[in-house]
Amino acid sequence: MKPMDSQLSTLNSEPKEYRRIAVCGGIYNNYLALEAALEDIRRREVEAVFCLGDMGAFGPHPDRIFPLLDEGKVLAIQGNYDQSLAIGLDNCHCGYTDPRDNYFAQLSYEYTFRKTSHENKAWLGKLPTHRRVKLGQYRVLMCHGSPRRINEFLWESTSPNCLLEKFCRDFETDILLCTHTGIKWHRALNGCGHIINVGTIGRPENDGQVHVWYTLLTAGDDLQVEFIPVHYDHKTLAQEMEQEDLPLEFIETIRTGWWTTCLEILPAKERARGKY
Repeated sequence: MKPMDSQLSTLNSEPKEYRRIAVCGGIYNNYLALEAALEDIRRREVEAVFCLGDMGAFGPHPDRIFPLLDEGKVLAIQGNYDQSLAIGLDNCHCGYTDPRDNYFAQLSYEYTFRKTSHENKAWLGKLPTHRRVKLGQYRVLMCHGSPRRINEFLWESTSPNCLLEKFCRDFETDILLCTHTGIKWHRALNGCGHIINVGTIGRPENDGQVHVWYTLLTAGDDLQVEFIPVHYDHKTLAQEMEQEDLPLEFIETIRTGWWTTCLEILPAKERARGKY
């Protein structure tokens, strides 16, 4: 596919203004969930669709993501996975610290690296790492992990207000959008901004439910934040993962909604909500 010129905006571009946008994160090769999410978004009268990166990981057939992003006119930024694929690094630099988490991350990365075309890796390399827009009166900054590091985990239970307020001040934004953790959350700070982790559409949220999530943002007198569940054909995805000899642990997550890998990075409060 040809690179999309609309993807190449940077922080230096004049922010475009919207009233209603959809934002997703972490597609993780889950092209069936992306297809279902875009179909749902088309019915909700949004002005633009954004993705906060990590097109690859966990799932099958990574090249099936890219035509859907193009067709849906999705404006994307880079995640750590995209950055690693684009410049040919030997791992995803996801930020895990546990050996078991890194073992499974490496299996996933090697599969995705092998199955992603050179053309699509080159396209990932041209994506910006941040994006700014206006949403009504609000300044919005989009990033993957955090504004200061692409693979930083901003968990709800361990991100103090003082840090989040500092991000808003230092990076001159009213709304900070991020992903990377795989679990959505929203916090309105005391009169000085909003932090919204938009969740991921690549795998479920470790709550025993098989659906995934994206986020709708609407500007009015107040900011309206809606987390939208996406139901998709997860059984077919699981079958295709089996056919591609992907780890059974990844497939179990898709079939049950419980995480079986990448668990050790979870803070105690988030982990306590899961099964393992």
